[in-house]
Amino acid sequence: MPKITMEWQRFDELSAVELYEMLRFRQSIFVVEQRSPYPDLDGLDRSAWHLLLRAGGEVSGYLRLITRPGPPPLLSIGRVAVTRPLRRLGLGRKLINEALRFCRARYPGQALTLGAQLRLVRLYESFGFAAASEPYDDFGVMHIEMTRSPYP
Repeated sequence: MPKITMEWQRFDELSAVELYEMLRFRQSIFVVEQRSPYPDLDGLDRSAWHLLLRAGGEVSGYLRLITRPGPPPLLSIGRVAVTRPLRRLGLGRKLINEALRFCRARYPGQALTLGAQLRLVRLYESFGFAAASEPYDDFGVMHIEMTRSPYP
């Protein structure tokens, strides 16, 4: 396993190279691999926190944390992905654990939401998320909204 690093960045902290790597990574997973022509550039990246996981220096995992003003503020995890060769090695869990740690530290007492692909519901349930909607089609990929209560 190559050396793994993770770093949180705000949109305006990303260099042009990092932004390109991030967007190219997301496109390769969500648009090309999953054959889902959806509008990845949805206007939410500018206000989000971005967690880039690098394996051997290459972007190999990613998630974003969207924060919307409240009260209370809405926190939403999205775009969780790990490159195909490194799946099933626990890196997705590593990303989610880091997001939960970050939210506890920076946004204590706030609930979290996410739109989970149906095949990943059990994974998110293992982190305390629960279904909050009926399944829905999101550009050809079935999803369900999930929520997680804040830590006490």
